[in-house]
Amino acid sequence: MSIPGPDEIRALHEKYAPTAEAFALVHTHCEIVWSIARQLLSAPRLRHLDADLVRAGCLLHDIGVYRLYDADGRLDHARYIRHGLLGHEILEQEGFPEPLRRFCSHHTGVGLTRHDVLSQGLPLPPADYLAVTEEERLVMYADKFHTKSRPSAFLTADEYAAHVRRFGEDKVTAFQALRAEFGEPDLSGPVPCGGTGPAAGVLGRSE
Repeated sequence: MSIPGPDEIRALHEKYAPTAEAFALVHTHCEIVWSIARQLLSAPRLRHLDADLVRAGCLLHDIGVYRLYDADGRLDHARYIRHGLLGHEILEQEGFPEPLRRFCSHHTGVGLTRHDVLSQGLPLPPADYLAVTEEERLVMYADKFHTKSRPSAFLTADEYAAHVRRFGEDKVTAFQALRAEFGEPDLSGPVPCGGTGPAAGVLGRSE
């Protein structure tokens, strides 16, 4: 399988981003998620993972967000849960293989089940959207430590665990399993946008 590099993926973001602001918000987030995953990959127990595949997954996972912007540059928050499937569709149209497309459609939360979709009335086709491979789980996990909400911010593992508890104790258990599998990143150092992690508080807006 051919894995796209950072320049090719950046060009794809530029192609689909409706505005420079949207590009800065989404692409910067994806770079930050890759920086978190790359740090976790340095652990000896994780060095068998495909780092190139993880990098591509991190940089591509949120590309579907661009399709949720309207003509005035406003993001459709009500349908945000669909961004994974929309990203899957973009990559399919671009000819990317299924293993890469799955990073888009299988990273939301700590995994969505068919029961989640039906019981919560989510605007998704009923199915399981669960990270299966170690690379998929790492991308999903790294994504939990940074949010694109305005202003963008980092989350500690404990903060995310508290956040996901509202969706059920089973989601907390799933997150803690990821935490045990991959460890916790040190987010106190520099990140791609020039800011720092939770030790310095909240990131500036990506505009």
